[in-house]
Amino acid sequence: MSLAHVLLTSLIEKPSTGIDLGRRFDRSMGFFWNATHQQIYRELNGMLQKGWISTIEEESENSRKKTYQVEQLGRTELADWMVKQSPPAQLREELMVRLRAEAQFGGNTVLPELERHLELHQEKLKIYQSIFAKDFQHEDDTDRTLFIHKMILQLGINLEMGWIDWLETIIPQLKKFSQN
Repeated sequence: MSLAHVLLTSLIEKPSTGIDLGRRFDRSMGFFWNATHQQIYRELNGMLQKGWISTIEEESENSRKKTYQVEQLGRTELADWMVKQSPPAQLREELMVRLRAEAQFGGNTVLPELERHLELHQEKLKIYQSIFAKDFQHEDDTDRTLFIHKMILQLGINLEMGWIDWLETIIPQLKKFSQN
């Protein structure tokens, strides 16, 4: 998946200015795809050159505001991309490599990092649960788009809960090993 496909999806959902797109990205797509605002603008410029998107310019006294919208070429690109196969994401987690290295060295030097990750996953879980309670708690699953958004968020909740469960299992056990 490329950043362009993430941005096309966001713009199909709602044409946006670069600033609004960056903010929306931080609040939704950013949970599963990382990009800086600079990367977003660079990608938008590339998409403009390919004819995938266009801009509607609104001039005011203080600035020229560009709203990006998806063109037919962009819709075609996204539709073609949607039907391609992709392998399941592979876990690429630096913490796992550190933990494997520590298994050879001993000393529980990675323990503070595991505890920090536990806190981070607990914080992210709270954010996801808050979004779920605000946006989906009372949905009746009759709106297909909302149901899909809800299920993506539910997967995020499940993944965070899995990380928390795993960390709450490994941390106490590593502490026990250090006592021996």
